[in-house]
Amino acid sequence: MSSDEQSGFVIPAGLSLRSELSLRSLRLAVLSGHLHERTDGQLPSIIFGQDEHGRHGNFHPDAYAAILQREAWAKRLEKVHTASKRMKPRSNWQWKELDCSNSSDALLMNIFCHPGTMASGGLRTLLNVECTAQPEFGFKPRVPLQRAKSDATEVDLRLGDLLIEAKLTESDFQFAASKLVSRYRAIDEVFDLSELPMRDGRHAGYQLIRGTLAAYALGCSFCVFCDARRPDLIEMWFKVMRAVSSAELRCQLKLLTWQELAFALPQELQEFLASKYGIFPA
Repeated sequence: MSSDEQSGFVIPAGLSLRSELSLRSLRLAVLSGHLHERTDGQLPSIIFGQDEHGRHGNFHPDAYAAILQREAWAKRLEKVHTASKRMKPRSNWQWKELDCSNSSDALLMNIFCHPGTMASGGLRTLLNVECTAQPEFGFKPRVPLQRAKSDATEVDLRLGDLLIEAKLTESDFQFAASKLVSRYRAIDEVFDLSELPMRDGRHAGYQLIRGTLAAYALGCSFCVFCDARRPDLIEMWFKVMRAVSSAELRCQLKLLTWQELAFALPQELQEFLASKYGIFPA
């Protein structure tokens, strides 16, 4: 029996993932007394803040404590939410991107900043990373472009020789015009361009294309984390993988759902993910 069933908490049928996460976070905020606000719009999100006791409802307490103790991690908490200025008259604090209940970056940090996560041999085996690997969020792989230039965009997480792109409620993996994709020096070596998914004359899965090119350039593996409740994102990743020319490189491309990942996490973190995100071990 899941924690939802045990508590009598029922998610209405047909609810979108974004709406479900907002409902779960609102319930958590009310029951636990966490500082929070709601965004405007047809599908409002819950924004958590740090309260006077140092608690932050968007993070597991142990993960949050670890984030605050490491400068590079804590710095990521400072990125201002796009709606912060608009909502300033209503709120007593400046909203940050990682305050949002739907943030995939916050979910990623909840997992990999938790002290028990990298201590798990099962997790390291699942990801095929060394015990010495340290999470590096917002890693810039500097993928080579034409004319001796490099791409300045980020990968969500580097863990040793593994690059990770994380998604939760995002609508897609971004689109890009062909001229942007053709800038990459190794694009013709890595992909059969005729097989890459297109929509309205643009390449779909642009972040996946960049991540695959980064893995090729650095000799790394590339894994996409997404929710099992998002078959659309899973299918897009499979489409991009099918366009990779090298069988050897395709073997370095992976997919893990948050549910599969949860199976290898500490029990207390599993319970947090189940309650806040509806992510139950698979």
